[in-house]
Amino acid sequence: MRASGVLLPISSIPSNYGIGCFSKEAFGFVDQLVRGGQTYWQILPLGPTGFGDSPYQAFSTFAGNPYFIDLEVFIREGLLMEWECHNCDWGGSESYVDYEKIYNNRFRLLRMAFERWDAGRDAEYQRFVDKNNFWLEDYCLYMAIKNDQGGAGWLDWPEALKTRDPKAIKEASERLNTEVRFYRFQQYWFFKQWCWLKTYANNCGIKIIGDVPFYVAFDCADTWANPALFQFDKDIKPKAVAGCPPDGFSATGQLWGNPVYDWDYHKKTNYAWWIERMRHCMELYDVVRIDHFRGFDEYYAIPYGDPTAEFGKWEKGPGLELFDVLRENIPTLDVIAEDLGYLTETVLKLVRDTGFPGMKVLQFAFDASQNSTYLPHKYDHNSIVYTGTHDNETTRGWFEHLSDYDRKFMQAYTNCKDKPVEECVWSLIRTAMASVSDLAVIPIQDFLCLGNEARMNAPATFGNNWKWRLTKGQLTEETLGRMLALTRLYGRATR
Repeated sequence: MRASGVLLPISSIPSNYGIGCFSKEAFGFVDQLVRGGQTYWQILPLGPTGFGDSPYQAFSTFAGNPYFIDLEVFIREGLLMEWECHNCDWGGSESYVDYEKIYNNRFRLLRMAFERWDAGRDAEYQRFVDKNNFWLEDYCLYMAIKNDQGGAGWLDWPEALKTRDPKAIKEASERLNTEVRFYRFQQYWFFKQWCWLKTYANNCGIKIIGDVPFYVAFDCADTWANPALFQFDKDIKPKAVAGCPPDGFSATGQLWGNPVYDWDYHKKTNYAWWIERMRHCMELYDVVRIDHFRGFDEYYAIPYGDPTAEFGKWEKGPGLELFDVLRENIPTLDVIAEDLGYLTETVLKLVRDTGFPGMKVLQFAFDASQNSTYLPHKYDHNSIVYTGTHDNETTRGWFEHLSDYDRKFMQAYTNCKDKPVEECVWSLIRTAMASVSDLAVIPIQDFLCLGNEARMNAPATFGNNWKWRLTKGQLTEETLGRMLALTRLYGRATR
């Protein structure tokens, strides 16, 4: 079935409190998707972020980001006063998130709401705790200890806590009980509110595409609570970390620093952790995009402590076996494979063998060879086409930076020669919509023809990423009407 959707992170939704959340504006965006004839809403990972604010470096694989909790629900519940929320400094711009101010103010307000909340009167709370016990307690205790240790990563904790000595863990659990309950409170309200929003979207005919990072962050509850999942030595120090080798963009490669999986251990456990992880994801979302899909075929392992990625080596991943196990245990498994970048034949075969759709990005199509695999006339139906992703320039920014040759090629291919830049952006959207790909997903910035001031992330840079926000009224009925017309024209409207 042909369909289309929009890419917009939760953090980019307009709201009154400095960052997008599960607020009335999020429900309103669902309504806008319906009016625009869309079927899918793609978001970025929902995990709790730390230093650098990247949703791909979360403190937990399973937990949710407390920044996304709608404070207005607490006002209605009598847990916060409206003036307490409005008197906070949420930053000087509605267009960008000020993460430092969000951090300083939001946790203070969440703590106030927690202190006024009576868990004993909320019948759903204990059911949530029981259902999520397989990750919740480890995460909450990890965050409580982390705060108690001044924010230090768990490798720098006292030895007994780092190695989870039972006596030390019991003592910490008792001493930090209030803090543990505070983090439990956050997770309860995060998942409660997300369930409200997802249920509303589904009832409106909108499906949610979530995003699953391949790796976990080094400093997270998963690595601390389950070190056997990763390539650590007997002293719980990593043997190797993740990255990618030197290439034309970087002479020394990219040193990501994430711990790499011990796939032999995962296989011995019949991939139990992956089953839990993906089952959890399929409850949160309708479809999941798995980032860095090639890592399941081969992953690049760099000796721990190396200053660059030059001396890593490729190691074999679990391959098709993992997905056979996942399908046996999760009948609802619905995956998009992020198969971008340099791909070997074995990676391409793995994607084909899983049957998962891969990704096509139009910004990669127009180069001097005029023979890119990303040109739409080379697509097959089982694919997802994007104008760009969260890691790319906006299409307007990309178009403005094209070489003369590539720009002329793109204009000839999309029939927008001598047209204004806004119409060239819409021509690329039209090209995506017209393609044979079963699903077309367009970043909201492209529907709005925004430049690189609205770019979400520039990989390998630091300080200005993950900040852009949609402002109230920016997505107009005129734009929604044009979106709907294209969606209908190319047979992607389902209502």
